[in-house]
Amino acid sequence: MADVLISIKNIKKSYQTKGEVVQALNGVSLEIRKGESLAIMGQSGSGKSTLLSIIGGLNPPSSGSIQIDGVDLYTLPQEKRADFRREYLGFVFQQFQLIPYLTALENVMLPLTTTALSARLKREMAEQVLARVGIHQERNRLPSQISGGEQERVAIARAIVNEPPLILADEPTGSLDSATGQEIMELFRSLNRDGLTILMVTHNPDNTHFMGRTITMKDGVLNTDHLSNRPYALTGQM
Repeated sequence: MADVLISIKNIKKSYQTKGEVVQALNGVSLEIRKGESLAIMGQSGSGKSTLLSIIGGLNPPSSGSIQIDGVDLYTLPQEKRADFRREYLGFVFQQFQLIPYLTALENVMLPLTTTALSARLKREMAEQVLARVGIHQERNRLPSQISGGEQERVAIARAIVNEPPLILADEPTGSLDSATGQEIMELFRSLNRDGLTILMVTHNPDNTHFMGRTITMKDGVLNTDHLSNRPYALTGQM
């Protein structure tokens, strides 16, 4: 069986708001294996996006631990954690978060800014991933000049240009129509077949058909009664 990439142990997260303590996560434990594709289903407020932000190194838990590839994420100093994120993680968001005054190609090159590579090599790497996600022909266009589905492909290209082993996707089809959303999910499945580990949070049950395993979440707790019996998706096959 494939090695564990992410090990989450008894993660809790609480917030203080208007004088009250809100428990966003209440003892979440989970293992995700290299090459797996996993969907976490849940309605708004279930805690799934909070969990994703913690896994992404952006939001320290109140208690518990998370290891990615054997590295205890929140024992790293903040600067080292940022370096770790750049190396290991690619983020894809619902609202794309593209820079509006940069072309598709320039947006994809952004994660390469701090790398010690030549400008020519950075451009070549960006062009390669744009071709990989089927959007190379729009490389010189601004985000406002391409469709929502094309913007999402650019966002995915930006997430994988550094060749991270793990992609974190937060409602990646939430702003798309159903047909375009299906195309994006097919792209995620293709990336998983190429060996990328993909963790996605979603409220859309249609998206789970493209993932190797699905877990539901409610009130900050994972519902293990709804674990899929499908095999870990090293190839992305269903």
